[in-house]
Amino acid sequence: MTHNVAILGASGYTGAELVRLIATHPSLKIVGLSGNSKAGLHMAEVFPHLRHLDLPRLTTIDEMIFDDVEIVFCGLPHATSQQVIASLPQSVRVVDMSADFRLRDPADYEKWYGKPHAAPELQKTAVYGLTEFYRDQIKDARLVAGTGCNAATGQYALRPLIAAGAIDLDHIIIDLKAAVSGAGRALKENLLHAELSEGAHAYAVGGTHRHLGEFDQEFSAVAGRPVHVQFTPHLIPANRGILATTYVQGDASAIYDTLSVAYADEPFIKVLPMGQHPSIKHIRASNFCHIGVVADRVPGRVMVIAALDNLTKGSSGQALQNANLMLGLPETDGLMQAPVFP
Repeated sequence: MTHNVAILGASGYTGAELVRLIATHPSLKIVGLSGNSKAGLHMAEVFPHLRHLDLPRLTTIDEMIFDDVEIVFCGLPHATSQQVIASLPQSVRVVDMSADFRLRDPADYEKWYGKPHAAPELQKTAVYGLTEFYRDQIKDARLVAGTGCNAATGQYALRPLIAAGAIDLDHIIIDLKAAVSGAGRALKENLLHAELSEGAHAYAVGGTHRHLGEFDQEFSAVAGRPVHVQFTPHLIPANRGILATTYVQGDASAIYDTLSVAYADEPFIKVLPMGQHPSIKHIRASNFCHIGVVADRVPGRVMVIAALDNLTKGSSGQALQNANLMLGLPETDGLMQAPVFP
């Protein structure tokens, strides 16, 4: 059986990544692509690497017809998604890749994004899209809110440890390196090659990064008490990938065993042998997340290191994984491509 899907915001990086993934999917057909600023163009004109695919021409959202669409993937900018999704027919199910529905409390959304939510009633119905921990809710959801890519990386490293009480909840540091595609495709001076290459810098320092809202929400819910991690992201001169080095306190062997058991049956989460650590080179353009555990020289201090591709497992691959669940399809369909190396 073929399921018809549409992608809103297909002219952005996450939209193009979804097209690439769905091209190998045995049961999905793309019947609509929107890209308001590129309306009227073929995808090959916007993304030449997709020229081998037979795809519908880009349109505006207003021109799109949803009569035969089962799933809409929404790759629109933050604050735009909530208004567009609220206007979609109730007959379609939605996987959103923006930040608009990640936070359950409207007050938290306003705190982190600086404006009231435009669709608070819809916000209440959204299911958080961290697939491995919300499968049952995702299967029946009408709206799934994809996670932030940084938030996903940190949660894969830490969430099972918090749930098991394996680490000290008051001493968690997340030191994260993020590639430039996480900032989107829009032209920005600080992302020019001459500005970014041959360097690296911290940003959103001191607890101002918006993904902290997700860490606060999810870690506190798992722990049953407030958990406020220390989080510093760094922008690195790479196209795609996230590497999160988390510093925790606990027993290294117990931490390793907890993660190994938690992810033993997960097709996309791979816990490396004890003492090995991952690289973004080894998960590039894939839906896999690699996790390593390394004991510090001081007993009781441990590094848990996670790597994933921000465009795939951190966004579009996660979205497709969730759509598979919503449609009752094998969760791995369209997602078992091996990482690209070198």
